[in-house]
Amino acid sequence: MFDPTLLRTFLAVAQTLSFTKAAGQLRLSQPTVSQHIRKLEVAAGRALVHRDTRDVTLTDNGEAMAGFARTILAAHDQADSYFSGSAMRGRIRLGCADDLALTQLPKFLREFRQLHPQINLELTVTQSGPLYRNLQSGQFDLIYVKQSPGGGEGTVVRRDHMVWMGTPQATVPADGPVPLIAYRNRSFSRALAMDALEAAGRTWKITCSTREVNGVLAAVRAGIGVAVFPRTLIPDDLAELSVQANLPELGDVEFVLLTNPLAPKEPLDALVNAILSRPQKG
Repeated sequence: MFDPTLLRTFLAVAQTLSFTKAAGQLRLSQPTVSQHIRKLEVAAGRALVHRDTRDVTLTDNGEAMAGFARTILAAHDQADSYFSGSAMRGRIRLGCADDLALTQLPKFLREFRQLHPQINLELTVTQSGPLYRNLQSGQFDLIYVKQSPGGGEGTVVRRDHMVWMGTPQATVPADGPVPLIAYRNRSFSRALAMDALEAAGRTWKITCSTREVNGVLAAVRAGIGVAVFPRTLIPDDLAELSVQANLPELGDVEFVLLTNPLAPKEPLDALVNAILSRPQKG
C-alpha cells in the first residue's frame, strides 16, 4: 500500500524536521522530497506533516506513520536480504545457563531469528559448569553463563548481585541450620552458598536437591528453604531476604559470553553483537 521510497523520505523528514536536511541526507532535491511527502499523504488520506515558514512538525497521524514506516521498512529490508541471497547463513550452537534463560532470552532469540532466518540456532539450557566444559570440548560455539567477577574470560554482558531468595514470608533460624535449596551437582550458586555459610560459621542442611532452575523455584515457592539467586532474576512472587535473616553477604556475579575460537565468525559475531546491543535489565 505504501511505497518504501516514500516512507524512507518521510522518515528522513521526521528525523530531521527539515525538508532541506532530508533532501541532503537522501541526495534528492527539495522539490522531490516535498513531492514524496504529498504522495504519501494522498496514499494515507491524512495530513502527516505540518509546515510553516519556520518549522516542520509531525501531525498526530504523522507520528503514527513514523512508527508504521519503521516496521514496514524493516520487514522490506529483511525480505529483500532473504530473497536476494545476501542473508547471512550458518549454524550457532548456543548454550545458556538455565536461570539466565528465564528472562529476556526467549524474546531475544525470537527477534534474532526474524532478523537472520537462515542462521540455524541450536539451544541447550543447563547449568554453567557443564556448559563451560562442553565449550572447551568443542560442543558449543557460544555460551552465556555466570562467573565470579574478574574471572578474566569472555565478554561481560552485565554484572549482578547474588542474594538469598525465599518467599516474602520466609524466615531463617538465627542459630539452627540454614534450610538450603541447591542444585544436585556442584554449581556456581551452590558453591557460593556453602562457601559463604562456612566462612560465616553457619551450618546448613540441603532441604531440596534439584537438577534445574524450575525445581529450585518450585521448592522455594513451597517454603521448603532458601536459595541463592541473581537479584535481578528473582521472580515477582519471590523476594530477596533482608539482612534480618542473618545470612552472609554473597557478592557480585558476572553474566558473560564465551566463544569457541573455531566457530563460524560471521554468524557468531552477529549474535554476540545483538546480545551486547540489547538493553539489559538491572
